[in-house]
This record gives sequence, C-alpha cells and structure tokens, in this order.
Amino acid sequence: MRVYNIRSGRKQPGLKPQHLLSAHAANAVSSGRLEGAVLNSRELIFYPGPLKAGSFCFDVSNHAQSAGSTCLVLQTILPALCFAGGKSSVVIKGGTHVEWSPPADYLRDVFLPTVLPMGISFNLSTVKWGFYPAGKGEVYAGIDPAPLPLFPINITERGALKKISVLSAAGGLPLDIARRQFERARERLRENGFTSGGRYETAASLGRGTFLFVLATFENIRAGFSSLGARGKKAASVSDEAVDAFLRYMGNKGALDAHLSDQVLLFMALAKGGSSITTAELTQHLRTNAYVIERFLPVRFLISEENPPAVKVMEGSAFVYEWP
Repeated sequence: MRVYNIRSGRKQPGLKPQHLLSAHAANAVSSGRLEGAVLNSRELIFYPGPLKAGSFCFDVSNHAQSAGSTCLVLQTILPALCFAGGKSSVVIKGGTHVEWSPPADYLRDVFLPTVLPMGISFNLSTVKWGFYPAGKGEVYAGIDPAPLPLFPINITERGALKKISVLSAAGGLPLDIARRQFERARERLRENGFTSGGRYETAASLGRGTFLFVLATFENIRAGFSSLGARGKKAASVSDEAVDAFLRYMGNKGALDAHLSDQVLLFMALAKGGSSITTAELTQHLRTNAYVIERFLPVRFLISEENPPAVKVMEGSAFVYEWP
C-alpha cells in the first residue's frame, strides 16, 4: 500500500508523531515492512505481513516529544488485533485528551458499546492523563479476538433519552476549575430541559489541562461530546462547547453522532449481511472513510442525504474473509 501527498493541504504537511507511530504500530502487529516512515514524510509504503496477537507498547515520544494522540494509534491497530487470532494487550503513551482526536472516554463509553454487538470486545483505561503540550499520558487496552465476519448493526433511531452524565476533570490545576466546569454544564443542560448527573475529579497528569465530557445514553445508542481547556480559556467556555455540541445533536434526527458514524464504517464493511445507520451529520471524514474502504474491500456504501442522513452497506456485498 502506497500513501502519498500525505497531509499535503496542511500548513505543516507530512507525517506528524501520532501518524508516524500509527504506521509503526500497524507494522508491528502485522510483522510487516515500512518505507518512508520518518517524521514529516509525505509518502509511505507499507508491506503488511501476517497478523499476530501479543503484548505491545508504543510511545509517541520515541519519534518526537509530543502530545500526539494515543487513541488515534489505538484506532489504527484495533481492527487488526481483533482478528489476530488471540488476546492482545496494548500500552500507548502520549496524549490522551488532546484536540482533533477522540478521548479515551469516548472510545470506552460511546464507541465500544456500539461495536460490542458486532463482536468487537476490548477494555480501555486511562492510566495517566496526557494534555497538550506535555503529553506523557498512558492508556491501556485489552483486546479480545473477534469473529469474522462480524455481526451487522441496524441503528436508525436513537430511542428515548435515558440518562445524561457529565464528567469534568482538571490535571495540574485547582480542582475548583473542574467543579466550575461541572456546575456550568449541568446548569446549561437544566436551562434547556435536561436533567444530568456525573462527577468532577482531579486528573492524574504530569501536565496541565482541563476536560469536560457529556455522555448521552439513549435506548439504542450513546453519543458523546467533549471539550478541552486552554491557556486563557474560561471554565464556562469549556463547558459551553460540549453542551452546545450536545444541543446541536439533539436538534437533528440522526442516531449516531458525527464522530461515531465514520468510526463504525470499517466494522460495518466487515460484517455479514446489510448494516445500516443514520447520522446526525454527513462529515467529510465519513465520506473519505467510505471511499477508502471501497478501494480495499468488495463492499459498497449507499449514502443518503435525506433527513436524517443514512449510510448502508448493501446486503450481499459484505466482505467475508476465509482464513487460509
């Protein structure tokens, strides 16, 4: 597989630490070979070998001191390790709660419950929080073998709202900041007619940062909305970002939130029979993931832009792999 023009439209193109570590992690779990896997490279060639289960440890700082996302690395290798024929354990060090990537809380509380009925099973814990720019966080994942093909999912309606939970955390900063974020989020939710529970806590972290996560549990699906603090950013603004994202989601009809919908596409493609979902938003990430998956697997995604938007894998086109 050759990937070229990597991040060519960005101000700083090429592979950044988390992308580079993801490539090396994929190489490690598949006994493969990489060419061009260096920092800022705009081209990468990957020759995958046979998958292998086992115990792995990956550290973003081995490539550069960075708060590169641990969860993006985990999402890269999770599908491979699920089908590696045995249990695996993975430790990944770097950023755990950083911009432009899902926090560990999201993968554990939203993504996992969605793919679990398909046959994907793993446990995930945050050993140490890692905020930007220090990073130095750590997540642990235990991954169980999955059946292949997977079981299909059909989630087109959310069902009734059962519970809203708010998590607010502060690392390397006064706990009062986490408390103010928590109370502000619950107040905003209450003003809009929603009752919520949850907690605020101190995050075990070597750096400084704050985090807020709104988890909404429905009959058929979960949705998650998060925000991060930054220097000069008020606690109220951190809370408002996550709550506003939740309210936008509630104003739409789709079942899966915008991030979850693109994350489940690969697993839909690996399921037997037709899977279908509706989404709160058709993002470019979703369209890109569908396009790339169709280049590798004999599946076709049917994307509808109706209200709500829908994505289907047509029955009979799902990928079925037979072990040699």
